[in-house]
Amino acid sequence: MKETGKKPCPGVTCSLAEGETPDRRNPDVQWGQAERHAGCPCVTASMDDIYFEHTISVGQVVNIKAKVNRAFNSSMEVGIQVASEDLCSEKQWSVCKALATFVAHRELSRVKLKPITPRTEEEKTEHSVAAERRRMRLVYADTIKDLLANCVIQDDLESRDCSHTVPAEKTRVESVELVLPPHANHQGNTFGGQIMAWMENVATIAASRLCRAHPTLKAIEMFHFRGPSQVGDRLVLKAIVNNTFKHSMEVGVCVEAYRQEAETHRRHINSAFMTFVVLDADDQPQTLPWIRPQPGDGERRYREASARKKIRLDRKYIVSCKQAEMPLSVPWDPSNQVYLSYNNVSSLKMLVAKDDWVLSSETNQIRLYTLEEDKFLAFHLEMLVHVDATQAFLLLSDLCRRPEWDKHCRSVELVQQVDEDDAIYHIISPALGGDTKPQDFVVLASRRKPCDNGDPYVIALRSVTLPTHRETPEYRRGETICSGFCFWREGDQLTKVSYYNQATPGFLNYVTTNVAGLSSEFYTTFKACEQFLLDNRNDLAPSLQTL
Repeated sequence: MKETGKKPCPGVTCSLAEGETPDRRNPDVQWGQAERHAGCPCVTASMDDIYFEHTISVGQVVNIKAKVNRAFNSSMEVGIQVASEDLCSEKQWSVCKALATFVAHRELSRVKLKPITPRTEEEKTEHSVAAERRRMRLVYADTIKDLLANCVIQDDLESRDCSHTVPAEKTRVESVELVLPPHANHQGNTFGGQIMAWMENVATIAASRLCRAHPTLKAIEMFHFRGPSQVGDRLVLKAIVNNTFKHSMEVGVCVEAYRQEAETHRRHINSAFMTFVVLDADDQPQTLPWIRPQPGDGERRYREASARKKIRLDRKYIVSCKQAEMPLSVPWDPSNQVYLSYNNVSSLKMLVAKDDWVLSSETNQIRLYTLEEDKFLAFHLEMLVHVDATQAFLLLSDLCRRPEWDKHCRSVELVQQVDEDDAIYHIISPALGGDTKPQDFVVLASRRKPCDNGDPYVIALRSVTLPTHRETPEYRRGETICSGFCFWREGDQLTKVSYYNQATPGFLNYVTTNVAGLSSEFYTTFKACEQFLLDNRNDLAPSLQTL
């Protein structure tokens, strides 16, 4: 089917010669890519977490690639990849990956960006998951605020030997930069990359004052630009070491802008938190001296840094690591609920975007697809049902009703209603085959409405662990790493219902020896699901109407 009004995913590449840095020659390759797609001025709105995998030395070539992953109404996500190359040894390595959000604007008209048409599997995956990343960005500030307020952070501030610490005030740095035309785009707005480069400069000086060595930047935490700055502005950059851990330190940087020296009010441009380490000759992190915070705000920043470290590790572990590297069940607590929900939905979307699905069987218009990977065997069932997509989504969102159509669910208990989109259930399945014990699951169910036309409704499921529902001798604990439903609106009162399940290694042996029997089981269960939707399409639970 021919699509209209959509653009293929555009990309741009920039290579820097030896000795050049991105902020000097082309501070915002991604900005140019954003304006190419928008056809109008764009400004940097935010940057996601950036983790630096390797350092770059003088004399090496830096390759920067930027591509629009997805366009929303007036904002777009741009993916950036930075790689380095040693021309003498011909070695190449990845330096970092970043995700930037740009906002397009016109003075006299409202902007409506053209949607992106993904073509490759990678583009489809990035396009689909971009909607979930956008959702996480929108709640990021509130998430951090809530976690800092509610998480109990254990620190050893009172027990540290203050005679072997560095006063935080000794690391304080303040710098003023004048925004000149080379620092800004053709609209006069300062490049976001240029501001980040200045921020890194003052943060590096602050870190050096603590360690008396050359620190290496390892990570920049997600941050938002609160407002633009223009040519002629003075930017005041303030940095201080908030806290040190055994092998790393957090430096906080604040940027304010003013126009004239006489101005008393300064505009807060943005704040960021950067993590530094000091590497020895073998590129191993050295032990750092402790920091002694000033009473009052210094102690607050100290404790907030400890909280951010815990959140950052949770976020990096859950969001950044590969699916195969994660345990099947991840502990659930308030500090990781947003990221577990994100990973739950994005894992299902990535599974949906795979191009290698193989049609295994088709019975009465129900299709069964399989996908073999290194450690997993995934299944995908698909059917058309004469039910509205929203109604199907609402009916199957209530997992407590699943025993009405799924004979593999003996009972389902709602353990915790986390928010309107996420809930945790305890599911008990009857004993199967030669098993003598029933199987139980503790599952996080994450529900999403479509972000845009053409997006599906999503119900994603994955196992979590809860202290209140530990494994007991009564049941055999089961785990699911990725499963769930997607619903596509195919017409008035017509919905394509797809179910996905990524089989775990423990289930793999049974699957490979009983594919025919499993196909029959899936078909019978899916037909029961179809009948459940038809029988209840006009009888939605009132508690779900607000979803």
